Amino acid sequence: MGRGGQKTDQASENGGRGSNVFTWEEIQKHSRRGDQWLVINRKVYNITDWVKRHPGGIRVISHYAGEDATDAFVAFHPDLRFAQKYLKALQIGELAATEPSQDRQKKDQVVSDFRCLREDLESRGLFRADPLFFSLYLGHLLLLEALALLLVWAYGTGWTASLLCAGLLATSQAQAGWLQHDFGHLSVFKKSKWNHLLHKFIIGHLKGASANWWNHRHFQHHAKPNVFSKDPDVNMLHAFVLGETQPVEYGIKKLKYLPYNHQHQYFFLIGPPLLIPVYFHIQIMHAMFSRRDWVDLAWSMTYYLRYFLCYVPFFGFLGSIALISFVRFLESHWFVWVTQMNHIPMDIDHDKHQDWLTMQLKATCNVEQSSFNDWFSGHLNYQIEHHLFPTMPRHNYWRAAPSVKALCEKHGIPYEVKTLWRGLVDVVRSLKKSGDLWLDAYQHK
Repeated sequence: MGRGGQKTDQASENGGRGSNVFTWEEIQKHSRRGDQWLVINRKVYNITDWVKRHPGGIRVISHYAGEDATDAFVAFHPDLRFAQKYLKALQIGELAATEPSQDRQKKDQVVSDFRCLREDLESRGLFRADPLFFSLYLGHLLLLEALALLLVWAYGTGWTASLLCAGLLATSQAQAGWLQHDFGHLSVFKKSKWNHLLHKFIIGHLKGASANWWNHRHFQHHAKPNVFSKDPDVNMLHAFVLGETQPVEYGIKKLKYLPYNHQHQYFFLIGPPLLIPVYFHIQIMHAMFSRRDWVDLAWSMTYYLRYFLCYVPFFGFLGSIALISFVRFLESHWFVWVTQMNHIPMDIDHDKHQDWLTMQLKATCNVEQSSFNDWFSGHLNYQIEHHLFPTMPRHNYWRAAPSVKALCEKHGIPYEVKTLWRGLVDVVRSLKKSGDLWLDAYQHK
């Protein structure tokens, strides 16, 4: 129920519509599949038909049905004027003058201060990318790929040379993952079409994956991080229970798909080793074929064509498959630990409809800055700044961090920074804690 959720007299006369002004109570009724409204800058939009054509995917925009989506809209669209052209045809009215700008528990002062912070960061040029940074970054990926091939060409396919080759390729793949992430978030070029093109090149040609699959999955994570049923990164398909709410719910319902009190142990067997080479690989191929995404499929096939042309002469066909499988096994460990150390130990729950700043800070934490940490994590050690401003070029996160921290201190919102080691250890600790909660609820409730 929105604050000030009583219908106006005009609205009451015509099912809540009246002269195109709405209360939060009326808007929140339109939050189901097939009937979805949202609010941006106090204007009300009917997105029911638009969701299927939304470039970011049907789910990410649907997650804000019945809510104020202003900060999410600004966060995801670097060119607001272009995006607003599509909104015009969807507008059906605006909030009644008696209604607050924010719905539910969102705090007006926090929202206002956060928007002022964003304006300040924009005025300081922190949303402008440095072309040299990203050029050098791409260059070092290509260098790693070339060194891996030269290694087996010069020294053959013995165990030492093969392991070194796999290490170089895994490093290149992990770092390419961070770079495609930049282009996917439209944080490099001013024009979105150049970001989209380079995104398809990096994730398709350099990694063999799908840009559209990544967009539709990852944007949901940013829109509602650590929210069950809305963030695919916490959809563990019953393999794990996360946070403090889900374990108790599973325990009370006597759900035991796996022995969750041991999940901190079997995580090492089915988590990092399998995510990329098995789960993601199957999901990517299924997404491209089921959606008939032939463009992304073509891009991904250029990766496999290039890879096999390069390595079959040295390892043979089966040997090349074994090599790329091992490379993805190594990359998967790297990817899982870096991405989960910022989220799994944080608050994971059902949607509480909080303001953008509060929601992101509860779901994310930072890892201490160092040259190695920056490179190793693709600057995702600044996960807080990245989640608040996903279109900000990553080389500027450190410059934004002090201002973000000051705003959090002003409003009493925890701004957590860990060492890299603690971040990794906390993943296991949080899994154990959740598993223990499940076992207690399973046995006693």
